[in-house]
Amino acid sequence: MTTVRIPPVLRAQVGDAKQVQASGETVGQVIGQLVEQHPGLREQLFTPDGGLNRFVNVYLNGQDVRYLSELDTPVGEQDTLVLLPAMAGG
Repeated sequence: MTTVRIPPVLRAQVGDAKQVQASGETVGQVIGQLVEQHPGLREQLFTPDGGLNRFVNVYLNGQDVRYLSELDTPVGEQDTLVLLPAMAGG
């Protein structure tokens, strides 16, 4: 299973866990399983049409998936995904 690191702003949706495990062959499948297990994340991570929200950055082993194959980027069991929603403030 792939390790998914959860930032503080999303932890309430996953029972305050800092990281969770999810399976899948691609980034999209892993995040999809995560959302199935924790439905409250859907609106935070995905657009209504199922694409990755543009305000969410996803890193696979430190690389931004937007510069790889986005949701189609292959993942392995030893990989780590980091979810980082953009924050605004003033």
